Amino acid sequence: MGRERLSETTLRRAAGYELPGYDLSEVEPGIVHLGVGAFHRAHQAAYIDSCLAAGERGWGIVGASLRSADTRDALSPQNGLYTLSIQNAAGENLRVIGSLRQLLVAPENPAALVSRMSHSSTRIVTLTVTEKAYMRNAAGALDLSHPDVASDIADLANPRTVHGFLLAALKERRQSGIPPFTVLCCDNLPSNGETLRELVLQFAGAADGELARFIEEEVAFPSTMVDRIVPATTDEDRRRISAAIGLDDAWPVKTEPFMQWVVEDRFTLGRPEWERAGVTMVSDVRPFEEMKLRLLNGAHSGLSYLGLLCGRESVSEAFTDPAIRGFVDRLWAEAIPSLPKGAGLEPQAYIAALSERFSNPALVHRTAQIANDGSQKLPQRILATARARLAGGGQVGHLMLVVAAWIACCQARGKSLPAGQFTDPMDRNLEEVLAGSPSAVEAVRQVFSIAGFDAVTGEASTQLAQIAGRHLQNIHEKGARAAIDMALEQGASR
Repeated sequence: MGRERLSETTLRRAAGYELPGYDLSEVEPGIVHLGVGAFHRAHQAAYIDSCLAAGERGWGIVGASLRSADTRDALSPQNGLYTLSIQNAAGENLRVIGSLRQLLVAPENPAALVSRMSHSSTRIVTLTVTEKAYMRNAAGALDLSHPDVASDIADLANPRTVHGFLLAALKERRQSGIPPFTVLCCDNLPSNGETLRELVLQFAGAADGELARFIEEEVAFPSTMVDRIVPATTDEDRRRISAAIGLDDAWPVKTEPFMQWVVEDRFTLGRPEWERAGVTMVSDVRPFEEMKLRLLNGAHSGLSYLGLLCGRESVSEAFTDPAIRGFVDRLWAEAIPSLPKGAGLEPQAYIAALSERFSNPALVHRTAQIANDGSQKLPQRILATARARLAGGGQVGHLMLVVAAWIACCQARGKSLPAGQFTDPMDRNLEEVLAGSPSAVEAVRQVFSIAGFDAVTGEASTQLAQIAGRHLQNIHEKGARAAIDMALEQGASR
């Protein structure tokens, strides 16, 4: 006979793990979250769970998937409950999270999501929808030619996009005399609140000029910085965690002990007392964001692409490879001087913590998972840093090796790497450029152009492309490991 399913009914029949420290029936929804994936459930939902346990019962989460019904189908039979597995070399701690009180699937019933967002109890709308869902063009503006964007502009009754749902709900609230919610972006975008605000205003300007003015004057878009490593859940994770709690959990989430959330304190309708749960509330999140993007995310991209080329399947495997570890140390040395001065950052302490996190063997964070969407990630993680360093007369060799490794991985798919190992929004364009077998330098130059990297790197674009081109040629002629060794030797000689 199989185990019973995790749910409100069965929750307290087992022992040995941490349960929600509050009565689930007392929780009222106050937050709608768009993009209810694993990261949200390991990060924001965990912080909110702590707030609910502290007595703030009006901040339950209604989670909405903008594409797939998988999360709803897995968690609705569990009343939104799931297990959070926190892992390190010492073992595993299990905690059941209860903050996710309802799950919606936007494509199935767009009106239901708009209605929930329009309800007066909804005071904050948070988002983790990944970079591609913001539908920006190569220049970083809203892609007004995208079919879904064009459809939403023409008809807000059945929105498809993030921008459409936000605009439809804000329009409904305005017509009903309900003050606007705060929009809190939690994705890895530069100045993410500011960026989302500009995209929403561009969308609103094309759809409803009067509403655009209302949004510009009345709606708050604080920026945030989020940090927690959340690998994909495997079937083995499901079996192990379900056995440990004595109940079947269709979609647990695993993560590391470290978690960080830095939030600009600008909210129109109040917020939870996040400070009590460990959130850092600030007036300007940008210095923290830049440190995370350039040191953690930049290193992650390097570990991912070089790890794939060197046959390393996880971050910990890649980081404990002496050559790749040496490369990451040099990457950090190049990036740290580009960070803001006088902002209270402690980069040496930060990279010491990163070294411990990257070495965690219990957390199998797959290099292939991190490799997705490189054309969207590298401008913020690598290219902006390289541009700043070059302008200051600094070295960028290890930074640009990351770009070369990304292109090499794109070329290797279907050859030395599996064809579908990772994907990119620019795949069709990349395939057209790389299929012609251009020289390494020409391949980099064309990729810079089609991916919009020139807009990020500015006048330094040609020089940076040449450096990446030389690295790519080394990878082609001598292999990734030799290219790493050559970069380390060149760095040591300067």
